[in-house]
Amino acid sequence: MAVPLFATTLEPHMPAIAERLAAVARGGRYILGPEVEAFEAELAEQLGVRHAIGVANGTDALAIALRALGVEPGDEVVCPSFTFYATVEATASIGAIPVYCDVDPETMCVTAETVRAAITPRTKAIVAVHLFGNVAPVPELRELGLPVLEDAAQATGARLGDVRAGALGDAATFSFFPSKNLPCLGDGGAVTTDDDAVAQRVRRLRFHGSDDKKTFVEVGYNSRLDELQAAVLRLLLPELDGWNAARRAAADRYAAGGLGDHVALPAPVAGAEHVHHLYVVRSDRADELAAALAAQGIGARGYYRTPIHLQPATAGFAPAGLELPGTELAARTHLALPMGPELTAAQVDETVAAVAAALG
Repeated sequence: MAVPLFATTLEPHMPAIAERLAAVARGGRYILGPEVEAFEAELAEQLGVRHAIGVANGTDALAIALRALGVEPGDEVVCPSFTFYATVEATASIGAIPVYCDVDPETMCVTAETVRAAITPRTKAIVAVHLFGNVAPVPELRELGLPVLEDAAQATGARLGDVRAGALGDAATFSFFPSKNLPCLGDGGAVTTDDDAVAQRVRRLRFHGSDDKKTFVEVGYNSRLDELQAAVLRLLLPELDGWNAARRAAADRYAAGGLGDHVALPAPVAGAEHVHHLYVVRSDRADELAAALAAQGIGARGYYRTPIHLQPATAGFAPAGLELPGTELAARTHLALPMGPELTAAQVDETVAAVAAALG
């Protein structure tokens, strides 16, 4: 049978979505209206933070949050190289200097040790990426004495112990791109924080650097979550925990079905409740396996084969001779297999059988 890489659909929610969108359209408030205000309050409550501020997308969220944390042009920001390009792009876009650190190739997240090795007297912040739905060890990172920004774009709803991703660091950023665990129908993002001053500056920066729409005190952004997307997100937010539970159930079935006999299974950070935005395994034969699965109609993909420190636009930030062995191993060996709240037991079993056949 064909098995999609992303086993998710909004089809059951489409009648309610259409009704909600029509209501917003009739209401005539499209920018920073009641839907955005209500979603911000509901997201903050679910995550357990004082503030959630909607912005246009996850990349803007990163740039705005870094500036709100006090990062200025010329400052250094420690970032993993094994991540989506936007993590580093946002850092460079505000004139800061990304300093690449390594990751643990098993969890694919940064550690206190890999971050400490990259810190210099010019470091002003750390970006901890909760990659693929795992949760980086933020409490350990905060002990390093620098502001920690969580890039939680791939981990909405995840936890470390009893604390949700987004409530662990000095601030956090989210993306609601349609493939994410909490999706909207286009671009959308948010910044979360418990710091009143950080929240105030995020709100100012998202609206052209103004607090009152009359006086512009700094150069900001035109980056607002719009009412239509907020209305959809309000409708879907109550589904998030159930969807994530279904993702974990699929991951458990992969493990129970013997997938670990053929590939290395995802390894949660100690104490983390993984939400499997992507179900990423590891194998020295990852590309061979991807081709074999594709031939049988089973979705599989390597995401970050070329890490950010080797990308054309951002390689210049890497010092000569930089060695990131964990990053290079993760980049070469990782492979995303089918995952999503709609993934059936039969599809999991089909995938496990296909992996076993491909790797012998």
